[in-house]
Amino acid sequence: MPEATKSLLEEEKQRARDQWGKDPAGAVYGGAHEFGSREFFERVERHRYQEYAPWMREVMGFERHAGENLLEVGCGMGTDLLQFARGGAICTGVDLTPRSIQITRRRFELYEMPGTFLVTDGERLAFSDHSFDIVYSNGVLHHTPDTEAAVREIHRVLKPGGMARVMLYYRHSLNYWGEIILHRGLLRGQLLRGQTPEQIMGRCVEYGDETEPLVKVYSRSQARRLFEPFRTIDFEVNQMTRAEFHAFGPLIPEGLFRALRRRFGWSLIITARK
Repeated sequence: MPEATKSLLEEEKQRARDQWGKDPAGAVYGGAHEFGSREFFERVERHRYQEYAPWMREVMGFERHAGENLLEVGCGMGTDLLQFARGGAICTGVDLTPRSIQITRRRFELYEMPGTFLVTDGERLAFSDHSFDIVYSNGVLHHTPDTEAAVREIHRVLKPGGMARVMLYYRHSLNYWGEIILHRGLLRGQLLRGQTPEQIMGRCVEYGDETEPLVKVYSRSQARRLFEPFRTIDFEVNQMTRAEFHAFGPLIPEGLFRALRRRFGWSLIITARK
């Protein structure tokens, strides 16, 4: 790889460290409580699993991996990883950002749960081949510069027959075409002023005061190419809030809303077997 390209990739990763170090994902929802307190973590959990994504516990299978060695790539504040630990999984969490590892370690200690935590790059995992039964990554790999390398690393560290469950942002979602392309890109003129969809997402999807993180979206076919080394690949689409429909949101019948969520949701969940 040319040195100039390597330098750009490292700059992207440093921006990610800066972003998530200053503004840990999900922390805003616990802001009414002391950071790192039990009340803080429990408020973050309530928002994630009751208000934002009530489908997540079942779809991600937090309770289904007791006794299995599980790695989370990009563990953030350890919210999902703690659920796997409560379900009996033997948990390892890695993250590019040192502060994320500090927060996750604190969280596990607070709840007296065992776990292993390590600062490492998801594109170069610090584990031997065939180390894990499960590798989980939720909303992380679409931020890393070389997503293909990260998927290859997941494949490498999985045991034969092991499972990867990865969430990437979905290109054919209502959020992408409605909010990013139509609303911000065209109606607000950001595309016409030369901004790319990725730049728009960096400003409005996940952003900090000083940084604009790399954000990518994937179709099923693009994701299938990413996970080509795996033996089987399955997809599920999910995640939508009624607020995305503005004033019409409360008027949508629950059955129709559920169908829309599973067809045009923001999350593309990939389950791949090695």
